[in-house]
Amino acid sequence: MKLRMVAVATAVVVSGVMGAAGAPARAEAWHDGGSDRAGVRCAGKTVDTAAKIRYRTETTIDAPLRTVWRIQTDVERWPSWQKPVLSSKRLDHGPLRPGSSFRWTTPVRETALNPATTLVVTSTVRQLQHQKCLRWDGPAIGAGLRIDEGVHVWTFTEIDGRVLVRTEETWRGEQVEQDAEFSTVALGAGLETWLTELKTRAERECERARR
Repeated sequence: MKLRMVAVATAVVVSGVMGAAGAPARAEAWHDGGSDRAGVRCAGKTVDTAAKIRYRTETTIDAPLRTVWRIQTDVERWPSWQKPVLSSKRLDHGPLRPGSSFRWTTPVRETALNPATTLVVTSTVRQLQHQKCLRWDGPAIGAGLRIDEGVHVWTFTEIDGRVLVRTEETWRGEQVEQDAEFSTVALGAGLETWLTELKTRAERECERARR
């Protein structure tokens, strides 16, 4: 198992590049299901608490809430600041809202569970509260790799001019559940990278604005 855990640390997964620096302050992972009152919620809804693959983490961003929210919700511009995102396209028009869908792609290197491939992720927004939270779900499918359902929740809380961003995600699927520990490491590393790159982008924009 340790060798497989090391191997996944170099893989590109659904949420981002593995093994990036600048990990957020606190992170938690689960390897079995069950309810959790501390889970990240949007409009009262959280992740799939029965999923075997689950990861939660957070960071604080030194930028205005409006800036962090704009960067995160402008999904078509994700490739401009998230290295793991090759493409991203809205499947509807207008402001992001409940019912909105978007399709994005990310490369995945070969691991113990899958061949090298490109995942196509189709996400549908289920809950959204402006500048407060987001929740979406959907499948991720590539040649030789499938995640039947991912559920991803984000919250954004302004504290003394900074923004606490919390995120939690679960995966379901026969293939990824073959080794839940392995898949949880992959999911977690991707979420850590996502937060790191969101923090970098938002703080860089603020620095440029102050010059």
